[in-house]
Amino acid sequence: MPLEHEHTREAIRARLNAENHPNYLRDWVYGGIDGAITTFAVVAGVVGAGLSSKVILILGVANLLADGLSMAASNYSGTKTEVDELARYREVEERHISLDPDGEREEVRQILEFKGLSGQALEDVVGAITSNHDTWVNTMLAEEYGLSTNLRSPLKSGVSTFVSFMLFGLIPLLPYMLGMSAAFETALVTTFIAFFAIGSIKSRWALASWWRSGLETLTIGTAACALAYGVGWLADRIMA
Repeated sequence: MPLEHEHTREAIRARLNAENHPNYLRDWVYGGIDGAITTFAVVAGVVGAGLSSKVILILGVANLLADGLSMAASNYSGTKTEVDELARYREVEERHISLDPDGEREEVRQILEFKGLSGQALEDVVGAITSNHDTWVNTMLAEEYGLSTNLRSPLKSGVSTFVSFMLFGLIPLLPYMLGMSAAFETALVTTFIAFFAIGSIKSRWALASWWRSGLETLTIGTAACALAYGVGWLADRIMA
C-alpha cells in the first residue's frame, strides 16, 4: 500500500508548515449540512401539511436567513471562547514563568519524565525547551492544559459557516423560486445529492471512504427530512 505522503526532508518541512495553518473546511461542512437539512425540513414539513408554494418560500427564506445567522453567531462565539481560553492560560503561564521559573522548569521536567525521558537526555531537553520563552509557554499550554495553539479565526469560522449554510440551504428552495412544475421532487433529488457531496468532503477527517461517508450523511439527512415531512403530514391530519 502506497504511503499518503513523502518523507524526504523537504517534503516533511513543507507538510509541517502547511499543517500549521488553520483549516476552515470543517466550518463549511458544518454549515452546509445544517443548511441543507433545516431548509429542506421546512420544505418537507410544509409539503407534508399540504400548504402552498408561497408558504414554502416565506418560511424557507425566513429560516435560511435567521438560522444561518444563528449558526454563524454560535460558531463565532464557540471559536472565540477557545481563543479567549488560550489567551487566558497563556497569560497565566507567562506570569508563572516570570515569578517562579524554577517551579515551571520542574513542571517541564516531570512532564517529560512521564513521557519516558531520564538522565542527561531529560536535562538536555528541559534546558532546550526552557531556553526559549515562546517554546516554553507553548509546551506548557499543550502539555499541562491540553490546548492547541493553532486556532481558527472566530470571524472566518463564522463567515464560512454562514456562506456554506446559505449556499446549501438555497438548494431545496431553488425549484420553488424558479417556479418548476415538479418542484418538490427536484428539491428532493438535488438536496440528496448535496447531502452525499457534503459527506464525501467530510471524509477528509474520517477513516471511512468518500462514498461511505457520503452515504452516512445522506442517511442522516434523509431521516431528518422524512421526520419533518411526517410531522407536517400528521399535523395536517390532526388539525383538519
